[in-house]
Amino acid sequence: MKDTRECDENRQLHKEGYLQENRVELEGNAGASSISSTFEEEANDGKGYDKGLLEKIADRDNLNKAYKKVRSNKGKLGVDGMTVDELLTFLKENGEGIRQAIMDGTYSPKPVRRVEIPKADGGVRLLGIPTVLDRMIQQAIAQVLSPIYEEEFSDNSYGLRPGRNAHQAIRKCKEYIDAGYNWLVDIDLAKYFDTVNHDKLMRLLSNKIKDGRVLSLIRKYQKSGVMINGVVIDTEEGTPQGGNISPLLSNIMLNELDKELTRRGLKFCRYTDDCNIYVKSRKAAERVMASITRFLEEELKLKVNKEKSVVDRPWKLKFLGFSFYLKNGETRIRVHPKSVKKLKIKLKEVTGRSNAMSTEERITKLKQIITRWVNYFGIADMGNLVKGLDEWLRRRYLLVH
Repeated sequence: MKDTRECDENRQLHKEGYLQENRVELEGNAGASSISSTFEEEANDGKGYDKGLLEKIADRDNLNKAYKKVRSNKGKLGVDGMTVDELLTFLKENGEGIRQAIMDGTYSPKPVRRVEIPKADGGVRLLGIPTVLDRMIQQAIAQVLSPIYEEEFSDNSYGLRPGRNAHQAIRKCKEYIDAGYNWLVDIDLAKYFDTVNHDKLMRLLSNKIKDGRVLSLIRKYQKSGVMINGVVIDTEEGTPQGGNISPLLSNIMLNELDKELTRRGLKFCRYTDDCNIYVKSRKAAERVMASITRFLEEELKLKVNKEKSVVDRPWKLKFLGFSFYLKNGETRIRVHPKSVKKLKIKLKEVTGRSNAMSTEERITKLKQIITRWVNYFGIADMGNLVKGLDEWLRRRYLLVH
């Protein structure tokens, strides 16, 4: 209720004077426009990859494609309260003005809205939800920049990329173990998406993107702020989860890690900020842990959670919900026990007496949860596991009902 009320209080932001407000913000933030001036100057030094990227981003066909993507994904409300269904009407009235504001550099993004998602370990995942208009513009940027960066991204990077998925990542890990790389370096990045260093990210972008106007627009999104309980807080670091450009920016930053690991000839598998490095001995693993931690903290300005970062055997650790085990000398894929525990928690919520759903609704919901779970973990050995879960669910349902 609180989120809805907060959005209702801010709905007028998109009802009137949206473009005028952007112009006022630009005038009031004359100093802010110089934030990215250094990177713009570097980008416009004549060595550019492409100085016409903003035209491609603001192209009507590209924006229309971005609108369709945002519409299909729906999503939560931003700070202005505009819904996906309202976006089309807004664009019909203001679309050309928005497009022109993007082109002439006067467009200013709105702050993101903070949303907290509970995690299984008792913590919370912080999301930053942009307005639907800003999601569309971010999507338009991502559609143009992604093909450029896909050319240089590592084959060992599987997260938040087109045509790549967790199953491919797990199979690659199995290949390493089968080849004798059976010591694992698991480095945990503390709140990665919230701690990305803006200056480092912008320098990486300027190495490739030579249209200073695009860099300026991205910088504005990084600095747009976050609204918490109705108060806008400045964002000095981070690329908030929830934005359409965040997956690309996060991979651009960690592609530097991929390049360093490749330069050293190390076997690794990365899925967004979750990176596993495979070596052949504990001693080598401990050396890699120390040196890569230094690289991440000193070169990329990221924070390594030393308490959660470990060196161990692959079959003792969890990666993307999976783990491994040995059977007759062969590496096999299994579902990690914590993933089974999380499934049971979801099933208990649906089957509990306090749940007001009808029997038919419960059955439908249970089928949806189980189908998604089995589809995701289908590459693991889970015959006995599924049988055991089925028996557990039947017993629970009979006891509760």
